[in-house]
Parts: sequence; structure tokens; C-alpha cells
Amino acid sequence: MKFSIGGPLKLAFRPWVEGLENIPAEGPAILASNHLSFSDSFFLPAVLDRKVTFIAKAEYFTTPGVKGRLTAAFFKGVGQLPVDRSGARGAGEAAVKSGIDVIERGELFGIYPEGTRSPDGRLYRGKPGGLARVALATGAPVIPVAMIDTEKIQPPGKVMPKLMRPGIRIGKPLDFSRYNGMEHDRFVLRAVTDEVMYEIMKLSGQEYVDVYATAAKRQIADAAKAEKQAQKDAEQAQREAAKAAETEEGRAGGS
Repeated sequence: MKFSIGGPLKLAFRPWVEGLENIPAEGPAILASNHLSFSDSFFLPAVLDRKVTFIAKAEYFTTPGVKGRLTAAFFKGVGQLPVDRSGARGAGEAAVKSGIDVIERGELFGIYPEGTRSPDGRLYRGKPGGLARVALATGAPVIPVAMIDTEKIQPPGKVMPKLMRPGIRIGKPLDFSRYNGMEHDRFVLRAVTDEVMYEIMKLSGQEYVDVYATAAKRQIADAAKAEKQAQKDAEQAQREAAKAAETEEGRAGGS
């Protein structure tokens, strides 16, 4: 996939990179990145010599039919692991287990602490689950990563990507060994996550929003739905007003 996708991707978009020396030549590490676009999982591995393993929802690997098989083959090819989101604790437990497995193999584990793509280009609060627990359970260094302008390449609703140069800033590794054995302390998990998000914010220059991106997406969707309903109600009111005016004109003409 590095040759079939990574090469052409770098040739076409020419992504710039800062801090590449912060990625270890060998040994495990966690790459914690902001998440602006679907393409983030392609651009970051494309500029690295080492393989990066991300996690993806299991539905990408189990959809039936030809399209489903092609999708599964694609996600396996780019190094993504299926995460079963069912069960009491769902994706959180699955992400932790997957991350620990990758780290124990001495590889790079990629994760998006926000949990989903940013709905508006801002940086949202990190979820204190997978990232912090994997870091504390394994002792692996956490390397903050900032994707720059990837959301502008293919905005929502656009089929053809825009040829432009995205950027990647890679920060210095963060050591959380001072919290060894405290991976089940929710206050420690929150502190670790917030520290990583602060470093990502400094690298990306994004505005930080202290709410979860999933909640922001719900708010945006609810606002859009309310606006659509208000517009529909206004149009209905206009039609009724026009109909009432026509009726009144008919009565006046008849008299």
C-alpha cells in the first residue's frame, strides 16, 4: 500500500513534514493525532518509513458483497485493525486491546484521541480511554501529531479532491512513566489525555473546544434539522397566507 497509494499520494499532493526525526527508527510508540479528514490515515503513513497501525470499526471488514470485500481488503492493506464496537464498553475496550497488541509487537500504533473527525476544523476534547490506557499499560512514548489542512483537500460533499499541499507536524515524544500502574485512575487518564491534546493544539494551531466532537456533531445536526424544519414551516405559512389572500380576493370579487 505504501507503493500503490503512498507514492502517488506524495507525488500528487507533496505533503510537507516537520519533526520527522521524532519518530523512532525502531521500537514501539503511540502516534496521537488530530483528525480532520478521512485522508489522515493515508498521509501520515505515506511520509513514514515504518508501518503505522490504526483501528477502524469492524463494519468496514464485515460488509457483504463485492464492495464489502474490496473495502475490507483496502483497510487491511493500509494497516487498519477491525474493532468490534458491540458489548458493554464497546470500542473503548477493543481499542485498548488492539493498541496493546500493536505496542507489544514493537510497532507504531496510530490513534485519534478525539474519537471522530472534527466537524468544523477545530480541535475537540480528547476521550480519556484508548490513548491514555494504552500508554500507561505499555509504557510506550506518546508522539503528538498535527495534520494541517487535510480537511481542505476533500470537503464534505465534494467528490474530486483538491490538489494542494497538506502538512504534518510531529512533536517530541511524551513520557508518562510517572503514572505507571495508574491506568485505571480516571483522573490520571484525564490528565494524560489533556496533556497530549495540549501538545497537539500547539502543533496544529487549531482553536480548542472543551467538548467532545461527537457531542458537537449532534449539536450541529440538531441545529441543521431545526433550521430545515423552520424553513419548511415558513414556506408552509407563506403558502397558507397566499391561499388565504386568494380566497379573500375571490370573496371580494364575488361581492
